[in-house]
Amino acid sequence: MGFWVTTLIFILAGIVASLSSRLCFNRGPSINLLHLTLVMTATVCCWMMWAIVYLAQLNPLIVPILNEGE
Repeated sequence: MGFWVTTLIFILAGIVASLSSRLCFNRGPSINLLHLTLVMTATVCCWMMWAIVYLAQLNPLIVPILNEGE
């Protein structure tokens, strides 16, 4: 459940950032498209980094080996 909730948070953050960049930096259609592209790319990259780290912790590749005496 935590994966989907955080994914939804990233989607909402991307939408808010897109709308705020469009409202604050409205200079023309080509610049608005550039700002939208940059915001969406940054949001997707941040989400992918978070998702890779989160999923890597769910199923680690290296399992700790315990000694018999411990």
